Amino acid sequence: MSQVRFFALGGLGEDGKNMYVFDVDGRLFVFDAGLKYPTQDLLGVDAILPNYQYLIDHQSQIEGFFLSHGHEDHIGALPKILREINVPIYGSFFTLELLKDTLKQHQFDEKKLVFHTVNKDSVLSFKTAKVRFYQTTHSIPGSLGMAVDTADGMFVYSPDYTFDQNVDPIYQTSFDRIQALTQKKVVALFSESLGAHLRHLEATDTELELEISQAFINRKKRIIVSAFSTDIYRIQRVINIALKYQRKIAIIGRKAQRMIDIAINTGLLKIPKEQFEALKFIEGSKVPEKPENLMVLVAGDRHEPFHMVQRMVLKQDRLIHLDSEDTVLMMTPPVPGTEKIASRTLDILYRHNINIHKIDKAMLPPAHASSSDVKLLSNILKPTYFVPVIGEHRHFFHMRQIAHQLGYEDDHIFTLENGHVLKFIDGVVTGETDTVSTGEILVDGSLEESIHDVVLKDREILSQDGVIIVSAAIHVRSKKVIGLPEISSRGFIYVKENETLLTELQEMYKASIEKGLQAKQFEFRTLRDNAKDVISKYVFDKTLRRPIIIPAIVTVEDDKYTHA
Repeated sequence: MSQVRFFALGGLGEDGKNMYVFDVDGRLFVFDAGLKYPTQDLLGVDAILPNYQYLIDHQSQIEGFFLSHGHEDHIGALPKILREINVPIYGSFFTLELLKDTLKQHQFDEKKLVFHTVNKDSVLSFKTAKVRFYQTTHSIPGSLGMAVDTADGMFVYSPDYTFDQNVDPIYQTSFDRIQALTQKKVVALFSESLGAHLRHLEATDTELELEISQAFINRKKRIIVSAFSTDIYRIQRVINIALKYQRKIAIIGRKAQRMIDIAINTGLLKIPKEQFEALKFIEGSKVPEKPENLMVLVAGDRHEPFHMVQRMVLKQDRLIHLDSEDTVLMMTPPVPGTEKIASRTLDILYRHNINIHKIDKAMLPPAHASSSDVKLLSNILKPTYFVPVIGEHRHFFHMRQIAHQLGYEDDHIFTLENGHVLKFIDGVVTGETDTVSTGEILVDGSLEESIHDVVLKDREILSQDGVIIVSAAIHVRSKKVIGLPEISSRGFIYVKENETLLTELQEMYKASIEKGLQAKQFEFRTLRDNAKDVISKYVFDKTLRRPIIIPAIVTVEDDKYTHA
């Protein structure tokens, strides 16, 4: 009797943080290890990682990390995870090059790790299973789908794909490898869900080329193109059109430059060297030169292209200052979390009379499987069970509808939560329920440090109610407070208009401290805590707000001052 357990440590019911585990007779195959970008209410949080404590506890059982492609929602957690879990890493050449570049940024010695390059024809044999691959069409080269080949059949993991036929060969889906998976029974399909609500491709390849070309036709002045650095395919498209109109090309964006350099060095992005233009730094008030036949590619992650375009318009950038003669081609439709900055960027461009050519999201090639794509993959594989992954619950709702249209009954469709275990015995789902521990790791700045919930709560309070700092000086021998305590406030009230409240707080703080000093034995920490409680209650009664209260005590012994 063989057993396969599937569960997610992240990626179910959310956009990002993808990490999926196949447990085949006690051996663990970890598919992807991504991060998620925070919402605006998570103050100061730069990234959210899956809690991988389960993998730490079962490290000896892990066969490796198997990576589908190089986007951060699939590989972004690895720089932190690999400091604690050292197992082999498998991925396409381009995916591994991106990962190694990221590891260098985090000062990680990649020589301590073992990397294995795979492609669509690779078959990896392990003790309890094999792992097979097939190439997928996505916005980044080297994207792979994967299958766990067990004694009971195939378990197919299909992340971030489309079946767009209007792509270069390096992006084309390897249908032959997908078809080869059906030589065995396909037990379950774990398909991405982010595009499940899309019914069909809304734009053709020709329409997009014509739309982009409109920005170049009859324009001799500079053209600034905003793009997401992760979208190598779209970047290649706009570069091809720029070359067609005999444009020189400059690239701005630190991360974009690294990713594009890797893509060029691996032959996955083609830009003739003679077409590159080196930009000069703008010095002082000197008006910079403006080559007329120049296309400037401004690329980065999420908010970065918008920030860079804003800086160019406001004359804050060191390389490009925009004016009314320039044209901005916006190829960065808002993604979740960037709606406000995208809107503000357009507003700034219009205010400064910049020529704007905006590419509608519907015109851009989709990066995720539409309902038709999901149906096609399912009809090829004919899986017994249908399991949506990579998406929010609204996406899973559409995936369930698709499965029903394909003839699946509810007992063969499984929409799971992170940590919920789907168990197969001899290729059949059991009715057993089980869970593994999951959660989130909040990261501030470096991936080496995580944020405690208490710190996050303090930041939330500071953003809403501000802070009050109260400091009192006490004479140790007489056990008296010298004068009135000093109070400073930030983000709570306007001091000059609330002098009465502040005076009351000073007197309450002084009274609380002096009361505590009368005890035969006292601790300064207890004095501060008691005074803090008194002030907190009074402030809430008067203002219905709960600012952070920071009490301080300075001790005085004759002419000597010390902090307590």
